[in-house]
Amino acid sequence: MLVTFVVLYLLVTISIGLIAARRVHGARDYLVAGRSLPLYMNVATVFATWFGAETVLSVSATFAKDGLSGVPGDPFGASVCLVLAALLFARLFYRLNLLTIGDFYKVRYGKLVEVLTSGAIVLSYLGWTSAQLTALGLVIHVLSGATVDLSTAIMIGAVIVVIYTIFGGMWSVAFTDLFQTVVILIGLTLVAVLVGDLAGGAGKVIAQASADGKLTMFPADMDAAKWWAMAGAFFAFAFGSIPQQDVFQRMTSAKDEKTAVRGTIIGGVIYFCFAFVPIFIAYSALVADPALAKLFESDDAREIQRILPDLVLGKMPMWAQIMFFGALMSAILSTASGALLAPTAAFTENVLRPFVPHMSDRQMLLTLRVILVTFSVCALLFALNSKSTMYEMVQNAYNVTLTGAFVPLLAGAYWKRANTQGALFAIVLGIGTWLGANTVAAEALVPPNLVGLFASVLGMVLGSLAPTIIAHKGMSIEAALRHHAQPTHGHGHGQPGAHPARH
Repeated sequence: MLVTFVVLYLLVTISIGLIAARRVHGARDYLVAGRSLPLYMNVATVFATWFGAETVLSVSATFAKDGLSGVPGDPFGASVCLVLAALLFARLFYRLNLLTIGDFYKVRYGKLVEVLTSGAIVLSYLGWTSAQLTALGLVIHVLSGATVDLSTAIMIGAVIVVIYTIFGGMWSVAFTDLFQTVVILIGLTLVAVLVGDLAGGAGKVIAQASADGKLTMFPADMDAAKWWAMAGAFFAFAFGSIPQQDVFQRMTSAKDEKTAVRGTIIGGVIYFCFAFVPIFIAYSALVADPALAKLFESDDAREIQRILPDLVLGKMPMWAQIMFFGALMSAILSTASGALLAPTAAFTENVLRPFVPHMSDRQMLLTLRVILVTFSVCALLFALNSKSTMYEMVQNAYNVTLTGAFVPLLAGAYWKRANTQGALFAIVLGIGTWLGANTVAAEALVPPNLVGLFASVLGMVLGSLAPTIIAHKGMSIEAALRHHAQPTHGHGHGQPGAHPARH
């Protein structure tokens, strides 16, 4: 019964994605849904940006093990990221009328910075996408009664996501996100009520979490090393996930700039509030069945992510199993589809296209789809060979953009003296210092990602103020707004193949 429902659910999701694909008439439709999403759809896509496998399975399990002090990055940093992105960049990105976030680096700093930052952004998605594929595989593995081994299950999950993303792009993501968000909100709320009752009521669960010290964000005995570690995790999400193509494309797919700002803020707030639902469910599971704590002892860190699936399958009635796995599949699929589309867009548009500038819109669409399959294979290989939890995979992914793309983005938007030389210094020093510190001093007091972030800031300042060795190849924000300006109202599909950023 449960397996039958999951198969039917997957078929419905794929069907929605394929129907949405009929709206794709060009690259702009494929990547930003023609910039025409109303507020409710924009909120759903933003919410689905973060509410994925790591929120339901990994963040909740990490909280059950380490409490709030173990999850500063998500949901805290992730929610801050969306609010900051809305307040600092949504209007600017929308008015610049760009196709990808890499186009910002192209306009502001030139081709070389565009290629380097976009390359860093694409690499960061390996961990993010792999986390979603790992989760989908875990669900299939659990539902099969372990008759399908985890590696095979991950491969099956990858095929499912690729099928409905490859044809419809952002339109498929938007429509399936809307459907899946409704399933998530209803399904997990009902399961939370049921699991809470099984554990003796919400009051007992919260009291037990408090007694166990899980609700204390900053324990009194926390040393300096723990403080720095929490700061590193928080900033990896809060700053490192801002220069991401999926955040960019979900913001700029809105019908106008006001919707882009409001939709992103509302989506971020809803995410922050609802992220505590799976956290509550996971801790209720431990209170109801203390034997599940044995999963924390496994050498394979991924095992703790089985807390919720094991409890639901072992102790919940069939309707609750259907609601839970429906919500879980929704969370995974909605995030995984965007996680595949985003690096595909960044690589095709900002790494490959500068070297093949005269692609027709038809060729561009074909190339996007080929790159999507290629990236899916790379993410699949990464997922099959990693034993980190999804939370760890995602945090590590954002360190790439934290140290290599965030400072050039922020400075490019708000510092008039930022130039190509400064951006290159920021990228090289930031990523180089982070990698070096991670190799020789990974256990130092200050986390390598924060050392890399400081080096990136230093590189931007020194490079921009130093005598010019590398000529500036971009334009100021004021000039960019005059050259690429987007009307403040939506423009529907626009012209197929339109690409203002490359005039």
